[in-house]
Amino acid sequence: MRTTSGGPMVTDHGGGVWSVQVPIPDNPLGYTLVHLLDTDRGPVLVDTGWDDPDSWDALVNGLAECGTSVGEVYGVLLTHHHPDHHGLSGRVREASGAWLAMHPADTAVVRRTREAPARLWLDYLIDKLAAAGAPDEHLVPLRTARAAGRGRVLPGERPALPDREIVPGELVDAPGRRLRAIWTPGHTPGHVCLHLEEGRRLFSGDHLLPGITPHIGLYEDPEDGTASDPLGDYLDSLERIARLDPAEVLPAHQHAFAGAPDRVRELLAHHAERLADLRALIAVRPSTPWQLAESMRWNRAWDELPHRSRNIAVAEAEAHLRRLVKLGLAEPVAGSHPVRYAAA
Repeated sequence: MRTTSGGPMVTDHGGGVWSVQVPIPDNPLGYTLVHLLDTDRGPVLVDTGWDDPDSWDALVNGLAECGTSVGEVYGVLLTHHHPDHHGLSGRVREASGAWLAMHPADTAVVRRTREAPARLWLDYLIDKLAAAGAPDEHLVPLRTARAAGRGRVLPGERPALPDREIVPGELVDAPGRRLRAIWTPGHTPGHVCLHLEEGRRLFSGDHLLPGITPHIGLYEDPEDGTASDPLGDYLDSLERIARLDPAEVLPAHQHAFAGAPDRVRELLAHHAERLADLRALIAVRPSTPWQLAESMRWNRAWDELPHRSRNIAVAEAEAHLRRLVKLGLAEPVAGSHPVRYAAA
């Protein structure tokens, strides 16, 4: 493994695999690791990074450090639709003619984001937070944004629409390489990992990270009231990756690592503890998702969490509650609004 000094941070992982650190502006994660896989038809990228001028420059310069260029990119495999992974995809396609591939469940999210009226997302978020027990002082900024017509900032600008599907279980179009898609829903409904069978390497996106627990919230569709179970999906997906037991994991954040089954066990234990803690809380007093989020442990005290981070925290509390309901360990209190949950 070789890391360059000066300029964009590029790591040569050997075997025709590199990673480029593409910065995420104003975000504690710092960067997305965009991976480059050399193929017989040219470079294939796994993710692209955030859509920002500095991020674009880092990607362009990083590919140059790898001995190639954006114009030579053959294709882009997107682990999921989040903007720190998908943001620059459209620009890469424009510069190279490369195809963009994504699991159809996440492509559906991209299509909704592009086609739905901007106000719909704010209406959905406000209603969802109110039903979860958010206080008026938290909702006021969102209502103000809606009144001012600023709905476009939620969830963001129009992302590029992928032109290919990633089919779980099949080899992707990476000539000369054996790169197989593995559907790992949870972080998003269409998240995928990609297993490079020669060398048993796993491009894990956000599914499996060495020192971070990825956010597991809700699969958001303003026009679909189906109660999905993202945490259940995630836990099942983790088990599949543990059974695969790759020799090396190449995640989208932090750094490459070995010992995937051990990391999976840590994450399973983390979520089991959270589920037990929440059930203990609602056994004492029926509570709203907002109240439970206030009681959960985060990377900083609740009072110090920014506004958007509280929205994410409440979604994570709801995902855990849905898992408890699915397991028959919790139930919503009939007629409660905002909804409260009690131990079953």
